[in-house]
Amino acid sequence: MNFLVQTLGTAGATMVVGLIGVMALVAVNALFLIWMERKVSAHMQLRPGPMEVGWHGAIQTIADALKLLGKELITPEEVDRPIFWLAPIVIFLPVLLSFLVIPFSATWIIRDMNVGIVLILAFSTLAVLSILMAGWSSNNKYAVLGAIRSVAQNVAYEIPLLITVMSVILMVGSFKLTDIVAAQERLWFVLVQPVAFILYIICATAETNRAPFDLPEAESELVAGFHTEYSGMRFALFFLAEYTNMFICSALAAVLFLGGWHGPFLPGVVWFLIKVYAIIFLMMWFRWTFPRTRFDQLITFAWKILIPLAFANLLITALVLKLR
Repeated sequence: MNFLVQTLGTAGATMVVGLIGVMALVAVNALFLIWMERKVSAHMQLRPGPMEVGWHGAIQTIADALKLLGKELITPEEVDRPIFWLAPIVIFLPVLLSFLVIPFSATWIIRDMNVGIVLILAFSTLAVLSILMAGWSSNNKYAVLGAIRSVAQNVAYEIPLLITVMSVILMVGSFKLTDIVAAQERLWFVLVQPVAFILYIICATAETNRAPFDLPEAESELVAGFHTEYSGMRFALFFLAEYTNMFICSALAAVLFLGGWHGPFLPGVVWFLIKVYAIIFLMMWFRWTFPRTRFDQLITFAWKILIPLAFANLLITALVLKLR
């Protein structure tokens, strides 16, 4: 650490250490969430799930990760090779960098930026680009269909999500994530913005391509959608990005609506993680409860219901703030 401080300065050393910690967190978080999803789905369907490898299958995901590391990286002949190779990296790097501004507690934050929420939302749009790259470069009809669906879905659901986030920003008057958490010290925004919270959870579920909005990778129709032709660690990077995206969307929900790290008795970082994993559990519950929507229903729901509701909520918020 002293060597890093002497070489890069305090800010640079903090950034490097933070990035190393983030990479470790991303890996452990993805392993835990995959195991959690298996166990949640199994218990909801009255079966035990993984049981043999470790306590209640606790290290089954580690075994699967080692298997993926050992698999051959197959590149089909007719793919657009540079884009095909680049897509998994483009989908993973933005979600990794989003951790830089997430406040786990009052002190556990790598960089407290004035436009932290803008940075996260900007990085989230790159996921759509990488999915389009993966689908188009694969030269596979199922992959292309999945990529086209993803672009249409993300464009539709990004609008109500941004409008919903604006309702909270309007109340706080800041794009800084720590300011938003500080404004909820006495009252969480979920109590004054329940419609915005529900809209955000729906849009976040669609943005992360989770069921019932998992049309880009619909297994029963598209084999696996945009990552059909990927294998080995390239395939694993898509999985890592999906589960990391779930964590980031849930972390942003905790910051915007659930008071961030605020809570009694326990340390702030513990409260923050409890709230984040509670929202992730809700997303997993959705997956094993609701049937997959048709694509026309998916788009209609966004444009005809969610967007008008989000605009109405924003206008009411602005009106109330003006009258007060």
